[in-house]
Amino acid sequence: MLIQVLKSKIHRVKVTEADLNYIGSITIDPDLLEAANLIEGEKVQIVNINNGERIETYVIKGERGQGGICLNGPAARRVAVGDIIIIIGYGYMDFEEAKSFKPMLVFPNTETNKLD
Repeated sequence: MLIQVLKSKIHRVKVTEADLNYIGSITIDPDLLEAANLIEGEKVQIVNINNGERIETYVIKGERGQGGICLNGPAARRVAVGDIIIIIGYGYMDFEEAKSFKPMLVFPNTETNKLD
């Protein structure tokens, strides 16, 4: 049996941009993507700590080293620049394998969105 489990989490990052006119997705600094073991095109869940919204979208790579987090398209209506969000990636795995699996959890500096 396959079950869906937490694979990756970027915990508490600040939204730096919201672009309603982009076609969709979340743009994330590649430094954060690599640290959390997320890839471009991967489906993620966004949890907005400020307003409780939960959004599903996919990842696009942003500029490296800038700490950028941008919600694009319709998701831009569900955040405000400055909101604190959690970015979650899930994966499917065998039930027995999941018992010992350890997800990648990243805790960046909330002010800069960079890894200290």
